[in-house]
Amino acid sequence: MSTKMRPFGETISLADARAIIARSLKPIERIERVPLDTAHGRVLAEEVVAPADVPPFSRAAMDGYAVRAEDTTGATPGQPAILTCIEKVFTGQMPSQTVGRGQCTEIATGAPMPAGADSVVMVEQTDAEGTHVRIFAAADPGQNIGRQGADIKRGQVVMRAGELLNASRVGAIAALGRAHVDVYARPRVAILSTGNEIVDPGQPLQPGQIYDINRFTVAAVVAEHGGTPVSHRTAADTIPDLERALDECLEADVVVFSGGTSVGERDLILDALSNRGEVLFHGISVKPGKPTAFGLVKGKPFFGMPGYPSSCLLNTHILLVPALRVIARLPALERRTITLPLARRVVSAKDRHQFYTVRVVDGEAIPAFKASGDITSMSQADGYFEITAETDSVEQGALVEVTLF
Repeated sequence: MSTKMRPFGETISLADARAIIARSLKPIERIERVPLDTAHGRVLAEEVVAPADVPPFSRAAMDGYAVRAEDTTGATPGQPAILTCIEKVFTGQMPSQTVGRGQCTEIATGAPMPAGADSVVMVEQTDAEGTHVRIFAAADPGQNIGRQGADIKRGQVVMRAGELLNASRVGAIAALGRAHVDVYARPRVAILSTGNEIVDPGQPLQPGQIYDINRFTVAAVVAEHGGTPVSHRTAADTIPDLERALDECLEADVVVFSGGTSVGERDLILDALSNRGEVLFHGISVKPGKPTAFGLVKGKPFFGMPGYPSSCLLNTHILLVPALRVIARLPALERRTITLPLARRVVSAKDRHQFYTVRVVDGEAIPAFKASGDITSMSQADGYFEITAETDSVEQGALVEVTLF
């Protein structure tokens, strides 16, 4: 094998990289049925049609008395209408008697309305003595009643495929009596670190070795954005081992390798990717993250992330997250931004779009970036601001738009 470095060809812009990735994505088609109590945050894969009215019966919306409105006409505190209470109805039971002229039924909130009654007078507007109930306010027909089907009508389309299930939408499905629902499967994302020096946490370090960071940071981001991370064992810096690892990862919907995408003699990801699929780009004019690669293997997106932890994690946020959400059929992520003065001057590499991490302290953006290999450049940051390729420095006190993690 040649011991020469293999320099990058021409890098592409961040915009071009995003466009190439976007053209290569296909929303997931697999569907699975899940219990309703696990459906929050999933994407609906069916049209939900109401099999019955909700509520299934007319019910009292207040504690009080179910009456015929015409029997309370003209009732005032000084001249109450006097009715005879014929029954008490609580939630979970059906009335057994019909309310006739001059009669009423004591009723609890949520209990089914008795036949004959067309309104409910709240208990605060009444006074009872034995079976005699004084009504101090005239009732309007329909008052304080939740009508059958007022919320959802039988045959109504309650939700359509593609809707994100939040708490209230899960509640609407529960109101229909459904215990399960069809949702789109979460994309499986194979995650693998490469490098002879990479060791799993919990194992002793030998001289020249470092612990694997990227497999854990990428997995955390994937799980947060609708994917199922599937970790694979570290691959050595040889083409046969990288090809073996790549083949094993193709059961997933997306493949993410970290490391091996730079220009050293052991940065062999591009060779393995070329042998198994298609390299769509290698090298982006960004900092950190220039060595990022992207391609397709058997139609599945492959992300070759830089090995340096901060570069890998930042590019996971910038490139992988939007792609994963498209595949998972999730809505585009809207990150929160705030505008703050920069605490001290920052110098940037010209001709490269830089993502500069900062901490937010006392109303200022304090630079947090150390180096691409330092995970604390991210772990001690609250967000980042962007420096365009045309800018070589941002002065202290300049207002910057910070995108929060």
